[in-house]
Amino acid sequence: MTTSRFKQAILALGASVLLLGFTGKTIPQQGKSPAKAGPFPKGDRAPAEHFTGVVYMHPLIKEDPTFNVVSGNVTFEPGARSNWHTHAAGQILLITEGLGYYQEKGQPVRLLRQGEVIKAQPGVEHWHGASPKQGMTHISLNVNTEKGIVTWLKPVTDQEYNSYKP
Repeated sequence: MTTSRFKQAILALGASVLLLGFTGKTIPQQGKSPAKAGPFPKGDRAPAEHFTGVVYMHPLIKEDPTFNVVSGNVTFEPGARSNWHTHAAGQILLITEGLGYYQEKGQPVRLLRQGEVIKAQPGVEHWHGASPKQGMTHISLNVNTEKGIVTWLKPVTDQEYNSYKP
């Protein structure tokens, strides 16, 4: 290899490393790539007592006293859903992948698509999860955590879950 080609190769390699550093991407270690759900790791299995079906959670921001927020990446496999629950200070959901459902008590089930934002108002009983045939991933933002994070209620029945009308 000529000196000129060697310098070009080193320059290209340096530029690649620099770009990877700016984009935040990492080169996975061989055989050690974690399962992904959107741009974040899929995480660990969520507690079965609060969910029906298979759900994974990956914490993004653990309880933070400066910003008063808890955030996580939550992945629902097809048919999976949360129990009914409330948030004393409300909750924001950012749908990042798939198709899902959201329902507030006394309202019809809503279909959720990638790019939608849900603002569950403080104290409003609701549930969310994947559609029957396609999974869904969202980022949850639980704000003003000094007021509390979540109060879990009863599971969503199959009749409630299957009540979606297009």
